[in-house]
Amino acid sequence: MTTNAQRFAMAAAVGLGLMAPMHQVLADSDSDTYRNLSAEWWQWALSIPPSSNPLADAIGEKCMVGQHGSVWFLAGAFNSGGPTVRSCSVPKGKALFFPIVNSVNVDTPNICGQGSAHASVDDLRAGAAAFIDGATKLSAEVDGKPIRNLRRVKSKVFAVALPEDNLFDAPCSGQKDPNVPAGVFAPAIDDGYYVRLKPLKAETHTVHFHAENPSQSFVLDVTYNLTVVPGMDDADDEDDQE
Repeated sequence: MTTNAQRFAMAAAVGLGLMAPMHQVLADSDSDTYRNLSAEWWQWALSIPPSSNPLADAIGEKCMVGQHGSVWFLAGAFNSGGPTVRSCSVPKGKALFFPIVNSVNVDTPNICGQGSAHASVDDLRAGAAAFIDGATKLSAEVDGKPIRNLRRVKSKVFAVALPEDNLFDAPCSGQKDPNVPAGVFAPAIDDGYYVRLKPLKAETHTVHFHAENPSQSFVLDVTYNLTVVPGMDDADDEDDQE
C-alpha cells in the first residue's frame, strides 16, 4: 500500500531520548526480541476489525482484545488529534510492549493506490522511515517518571492477515481501487520507537506517551490508566497468611 494509506495507525507509541528507571525497562541484549515484537504488534493490531480494535478505542474497553501470552500490547490512536485517555485492567505478570511512534508498510499490488508491481522490502522500509525520521516532541512516562533511551526498531519482514472489515478500509476509501479485501499480505515491515516494560506491581499505574510529525499534521497523545490485577496465586498467598 502507499505510505499515505498506511499512516492511519502508524503512530501508536512514544519517541526518542527518554527513559523509565532502569528497573522498569527490560534490557534485551538481542535486538531480535524487539524486531520480532514490533512485527507481532502489527499482526495483532491489523487482525482486529475497527469495531473492536484497541487502536480505535476511545476509553479502553477494547484493550484486552486479541491479547495472549506473556506480553501485553498497548495501542496508540487510530486517528491523531486530541488526547486519548483509556482505562483498563492488565493481568499481573505481563510485560508491556508499545510503540511511541511507528509506521507500517505492506505490499498490496492493485489495492489502495498501489500499482500492479510488487513493492520491494527496501522501498517499503524507505516509506516507513520517512515518517519516523520526521517524528518530534517524543516523550513517555510511567507513573510520572520519564522513559529514556528508547529504541528505534526496524522490524523483521512479516506477513499480516486482514479481516474483511479492516483498518485500511477507511483511509483507502478515496482511492480508485478502495476495497481492501480480507487476506494474507506480505512482505510487510515496520519502523518505529518502542518501549518494553517489566511486569508492573499489582496496583494502579499511569502510562503516558506523546509524539508529533509536523510535516504530516500528526499529533498523538495517549494516557493509559492501568489496573494490574492479581492472579489466583496471589489470592492463595493472601489466604495462607490469614
